[in-house]
Amino acid sequence: MNAETPMAEAPVPPATKRRQRPEKNVEITDPKAIRALAHAARLEVISELYSTQVSRTATELAAQTGLTPSAMSYHLRALQKWGIVVPAATAGDARERRWKAAGTDFTIKSGGGVASPEFAVLDLELDAYRRRVNAYAKTRDERRQRGEAGDGPSSVVLASSLLYLTPAQRAELNSRLFDLLRDYELEDPDHVPEGAERMATMWSMIPDDRGRALAGPSGTPA
Repeated sequence: MNAETPMAEAPVPPATKRRQRPEKNVEITDPKAIRALAHAARLEVISELYSTQVSRTATELAAQTGLTPSAMSYHLRALQKWGIVVPAATAGDARERRWKAAGTDFTIKSGGGVASPEFAVLDLELDAYRRRVNAYAKTRDERRQRGEAGDGPSSVVLASSLLYLTPAQRAELNSRLFDLLRDYELEDPDHVPEGAERMATMWSMIPDDRGRALAGPSGTPA
């Protein structure tokens, strides 16, 4: 299923080299820490700092999330408590502290369970993505009303697939997708190539238990 299907095009190689960086995965397993993440603004901060690998001030992050700088400072200190963000070096005006991701990648692992707090985090992540979609739709409509050219059919892509995967295949697919995404990271996060536009991506994989009703006695598709 595609929300907007792009025209068939020749494969385009990544425009930049893969970022040369030491890999450091920040893994959260403490249920209290996971519950502390179940806040929309905190997830926005994590997404911003880990995805860009650029330091930000509380004021900059507050403008992005709609909070006041003082409220954002509170959330940053809470994330620091759990080792998710750390203070960054200041440059120029040092009156306001800068913050950065504590690592290059971020993972939540709780051990499962229907009431596990990571499901609340998942809901907030989906809400954040929905806000990005709505903001883009509003901006696109405003451009069209002004008579400006649209972004083209491939500016928004949504794909959904149902696959039958073994545990080993799931791990392989996940690894290959993250490797592919890393190929498109900026080599220098402080220098964005001319013509590049900030794009939001989301990759999700979850067991589709509803499919059990369609399976035969052996567990294979009927």
